[in-house]
Amino acid sequence: MSTRVLVADDSSTMRKIILRSLSAVGVPGAVEAADGEEAVKLFSPGSFDLVLTDWNMPGKNGLEVVTEIRKQDKDVPIIMVTTEAEKSRVLEAIQAGVSDYLVKPFTADTLREKLEKHGC
Repeated sequence: MSTRVLVADDSSTMRKIILRSLSAVGVPGAVEAADGEEAVKLFSPGSFDLVLTDWNMPGKNGLEVVTEIRKQDKDVPIIMVTTEAEKSRVLEAIQAGVSDYLVKPFTADTLREKLEKHGC
């Protein structure tokens, strides 16, 4: 069974980078969401093994995505993709239910470590 990942980022370039990195670590065919609202619509309990969400997105931001997904699924690992500048807000994200975070720019190896840490 392959790992099912939902990738939410309003930047198509960033989604491509994330998808390429996932593919490089053996996770092909992740599902893309162009913004937070689409991510929440696409998510349903049991449908994904991991959620990667950007912090800053129009509509629903990453924190809102985390909050909405946590209402449906308490256990799915959610990794917040963030910039160095937002690291100070990580506590806020953890309180909302984020499992981990990935600081941009990141390497495929860093992504692999996060996936392995969360059993993917």
